[in-house]
Amino acid sequence: MADLDELKQDLKQMRDELNLKMHLASLEMKEEWEELEEKMESFSSRAGLETSRESVGEALDLLGGELKQGYKRLIAALKD
Repeated sequence: MADLDELKQDLKQMRDELNLKMHLASLEMKEEWEELEEKMESFSSRAGLETSRESVGEALDLLGGELKQGYKRLIAALKD
């Protein structure tokens, strides 16, 4: 019976630790999503500009790359 009580305590501790990690991970993912949403808004706004095509194009390439990498990180995190 002592072994069962010990197993129960171990499982409870593992469960509590996992629950906390999942909560923190979801908060981190939410924060990253919000940052990506801000970048997407900026990307969309800049994409409509017609001034200084070269500098805008370079900025869009950089911002688009950041968005792509951020989305890939979130997708990978959701698969784990």
